[in-house]
This record gives sequence, structure tokens and C-alpha cells, in this order.
Amino acid sequence: MANLTVPETVAPRRGAAVHRFTLWQRIRRTYWGYLFILPWVVLYAVFGIYPFVLSFYLTFFDYSFVAPQNRAFVGLGNWVQGLLDPLFWRSLFNIVYNQAIFILLKNGLGLLTAVLVFRARHGGSFFRTVFFMPVLTSTIVLTTIFGYLVSPTGPVQSLLVNVGLLSEPIFWTFTTWLPMPILAVMNTWKWFGISFVILLAGLHSIDPQQYEAAAIDGAGSWQQFFYVSLPQLSGQLFFLLVVDVINGLQMFTEVFAIFGVSGGANRQALTPVLFIYENAFSRSNIGYASALGLLLAIFIAILTFVQFRFGQKE
Repeated sequence: MANLTVPETVAPRRGAAVHRFTLWQRIRRTYWGYLFILPWVVLYAVFGIYPFVLSFYLTFFDYSFVAPQNRAFVGLGNWVQGLLDPLFWRSLFNIVYNQAIFILLKNGLGLLTAVLVFRARHGGSFFRTVFFMPVLTSTIVLTTIFGYLVSPTGPVQSLLVNVGLLSEPIFWTFTTWLPMPILAVMNTWKWFGISFVILLAGLHSIDPQQYEAAAIDGAGSWQQFFYVSLPQLSGQLFFLLVVDVINGLQMFTEVFAIFGVSGGANRQALTPVLFIYENAFSRSNIGYASALGLLLAIFIAILTFVQFRFGQKE
């Protein structure tokens, strides 16, 4: 019996050796794959991981590009200042106010056009192209043209004055509550094509037999839409909601082009990214800007988690 006894440490060592040998064989068989993804890994490490780590490190310092030698450790001071800064919370309020209007208009218009094109018997390809073309428009060009259209001397306000809806033209860029809704309308025209394409693809993925069964049961067009189409599009609508919230909280170019780095004379169009940009490059307060950037990232992560927690379960 003694000759048949195997020490307990032998089997694990042999298994570990076999595992290492198998893993090395796998790497040797697929080394071309690792070689092809290496450029992406390097770029992500240099332009993704390293800036993130450096940004987190700088949040603990009072650091300026102008005088880097005067760097001073402030601990959690930048984080506390960001949480207590009324301008940061004002920028978050502005962007939430803007996105509440934008998401409703963008996805509502995208759903409407997707249903119309889905039911169209002729010209479907033409309308798909036309509705998606605004997505390709340059943001700077869009802000220039749209700014003229809604300006006090532009055709939109002139028409509203002529029909009696306005008593006189409004300098909307100086008002408190109009900038964000107007920017939401402008962005809706540019980006509703994304919702249109995704929702149209979702409509085409629905089994036609479901519409036939609903029609046999006496369901009309509206009933088929609410009880067949809309429930089947819940996944696409949830995806659009998550992406719109993430992208919307990072809005910068539109506001910067129209209102400048300050977000308006009364900060009525200030956004979080614009506030971060102002602190980083106008005030050269890199440490504080880094803390604001990470606070915004945490805020986006919390909103995304809440959406996945109470939204789509699948």
C-alpha cells in the first residue's frame, strides 16, 4: 500500500505544468491575433489609461500649465470644491434640462419617421437617405445656419412676429430659459436620423405574422402600433436612451460655438464639459478641472447604472 501512495503535492504540480504548457501553446497558435491588436492596445494605453491615471493623480494637486513648478498638494480639496461649486451644479442642471427636451424630441421624431417610412410603399430608400443626411452635417455649419434662422432678424422670428405669436423679436441668447430648448431643437434636427435608422431596423425585425394576427383579431393601425410595434422596440428605445444620456452630458461644441467658453453672460448655457474646459485652459487650473472631469464621469456612471437597474431587464 505504501508503494501506491501518491503525495498530495504531485498532482497539482503536474496539472499546473500542463495548464501552463497549454496556455503557452494557445498563445503560440494565436500570436498573429495578439500582434494585430497590439497597436490598439498601445493606443488605448497611451491615450486612454495613461490620461485617466494622470488626471486622477492631478486631482490631488493645485497644478497649472503656466507654472508647473508651483504644484502644491491639496488632498481632497479639489473634489470638495467641485461638489460645493454652484457653477458645476448649474451646468448639470442646464444639461439635464436640455437633454430632457432633446431625448423626447429626437426619439419621438425618429420613431414617427421610422413608422412612416416602414409603411411607405414607394420611395423608402429615398427617404432613408434624406432623413439621415443631417447626421453628416458639420456642427459648426449647423450652429451658424441655425443661429441665423432663429436670430432676431432671422426668418423664424420674423414669421412669428408677422402672425402675431411674438410682439417683438427676442434676443434668445441673452435669455435665461430659451437657450437650452433652442439648442435641443437644433440637435434634434441633426441627430434624429440615428434614432430613425435604429428604430426602422427594429420595425423590420418584427415578425409580420404578429401584425396579421392582430389584424385578424380586429386591431386597427393605432392598436397594432401600441400593442405590437412599440413593445417590440423596447430594446432599441432603451439603447437610444442610454447612449443619448451619455453623449448629451458631454455636449460641448454647440454651446462653445454660440456662447463662447463662459456659456453665456449669465451662464445660462453652461454645460459640464464647457465648465471643465474653462477651468483647464482659460484659468489653467488643471487639478480642479481633472476633479470636475472625474465627478462628471461618476455622475454619468450613476445615471447609466440607474437606467440599467430600472430599465431594460434583458
